[in-house]
Amino acid sequence: MGVGGGSGAGAGSPPMPGGGGRREGLGMSRFKRVLIVLGSVAAVFLAAVGGLFAWQWTGAEVSTVGQVRFSKELKVPPLAPSTVEKDGTRVFSLRMQAGTTEFEKGVRTPTWGFNGSYLGPTLRAKRGEKVRVKVENTLPEASSVHWHGMHLPAKMDGGPHQEVAPGRTWTPYWKIDQPAATLWYHPHPHGKTETHVQRGLAGMFLVDDDRSASLKLPKRYGVDDLPVAVQDVEFDGANLDHGRRSFLQNTGFLGSRTMVNGTLDPYKEVGDELVRLRLLNASTARIYDFGFGDDRAFALVATDGGLLERPETLKRVQLSPGERAEVVVRMRAGEKVVLRSFPQSNYGGGFEQRFAGGDDSFDVLELRAAPTLRKAPELPSVMGDLEVPQEKDAVRGRYFGLRMSGINGRKMDMRHIDETVTRGTAEVWTVRNEDGVPHNFHVHDVQFRVLSVDGKAPTGMLRGAKDTVFVPGGSTVKLAMRFDGPADPDTPYMYHCHLLYHEDRGMMGQFVVVEKGQRAGTVAGGAHAGH
Repeated sequence: MGVGGGSGAGAGSPPMPGGGGRREGLGMSRFKRVLIVLGSVAAVFLAAVGGLFAWQWTGAEVSTVGQVRFSKELKVPPLAPSTVEKDGTRVFSLRMQAGTTEFEKGVRTPTWGFNGSYLGPTLRAKRGEKVRVKVENTLPEASSVHWHGMHLPAKMDGGPHQEVAPGRTWTPYWKIDQPAATLWYHPHPHGKTETHVQRGLAGMFLVDDDRSASLKLPKRYGVDDLPVAVQDVEFDGANLDHGRRSFLQNTGFLGSRTMVNGTLDPYKEVGDELVRLRLLNASTARIYDFGFGDDRAFALVATDGGLLERPETLKRVQLSPGERAEVVVRMRAGEKVVLRSFPQSNYGGGFEQRFAGGDDSFDVLELRAAPTLRKAPELPSVMGDLEVPQEKDAVRGRYFGLRMSGINGRKMDMRHIDETVTRGTAEVWTVRNEDGVPHNFHVHDVQFRVLSVDGKAPTGMLRGAKDTVFVPGGSTVKLAMRFDGPADPDTPYMYHCHLLYHEDRGMMGQFVVVEKGQRAGTVAGGAHAGH
């Protein structure tokens, strides 16, 4: 061992012939100086990156709790007018159009909407009715209108295969055959869905039936039965289709403020003891955990696909993009209560947790009770049976692995049929989030039963009929669904992550419904795989 702890031909070793030992010593000295310089540069770089990381980390959290003025009366989307033809078909008209909207006084923001400058009217029809919707596109680019949560033929679904070119009209028609539910409609153009939804193309579609009409639930639209479509925005007056997406997270658009029904800082005056809120997460990526500022309990009465079997008392209801929940809250005369989104801790990955908005908290809507309230009957203790299959009804299972790179390792291909299902059969789909990024999973045309979450029985929101389900990082959900058709081997339905940035990047697949023994056909001019 040489002086200073060196070893080998270092300073304390015998010199090599011809003074080589001295030259090697100089070489090592230079090498050490280079290492020191490189180390200093690296330290500076790491400090800078660390500072940027800290800025991104600490700047990621957003809270509007206690800061919202609640200065604007909540807009309630009008019920869309309709006509009824001789054969009983109810006909609606929707016009996709560009315009400007004054979210804040004196500031005009470019927006898109249906039959107006932003968002769209609420369509309403009854189970058993035939409906037809005339969809006219006056936008400068192609878009589509997907009927999210609706059971209908694939050609009428409004997915990426049914885009409407500028200046053209599309007229889907179908018979409503599903229970009363809060559904919605929004664009679904391949690769552009996030932007089109951000600009304002969205609206609700309410389905009624005899069972829901007979129940003692709040049901006066806009009075004690309120649509609550929640969006987050990064509002600067100039545009709505931008936001913060740092290089450290892949969630999608996350705004720092919320709007309800296109209203910033909204309040709603109510005059009833019981108020029904039809909550819709119309954001493109943000996940909310709704509750009230005073931590009061409320009754969950319906999920995506309709009424629960019985009301469930909760204090929180978590909704990922596309999910809906109907809650009934009891008001006291003269009070004010705030609907709030609370921080969450179930995203599955500590790093993504913060950058996916899990630590954020938002005041969403203030309810202001009148000095005297109309009396309301107690909620029904039983509301009916779920019309979704059990696990024992399934004839086969399928697996879907969710990653940013695609589903089951494959990105969306408009020409490729990924799955083929047989009309009239039930299946169990196992969906696993294989990376640390929050995802959810939406299946077109069907409502499903959540059988389990990481092997455990579902609770709360997950006990109802669903078409969209949150799948945190590393978690697995099992879903039972039935495919009632009609069969169409050439026209697919979609399944995808409904965090729209993920969908646009290719986290989507296609399935067709066929008759027993029938094979998948061709789509968009290309040959397709079978099962």
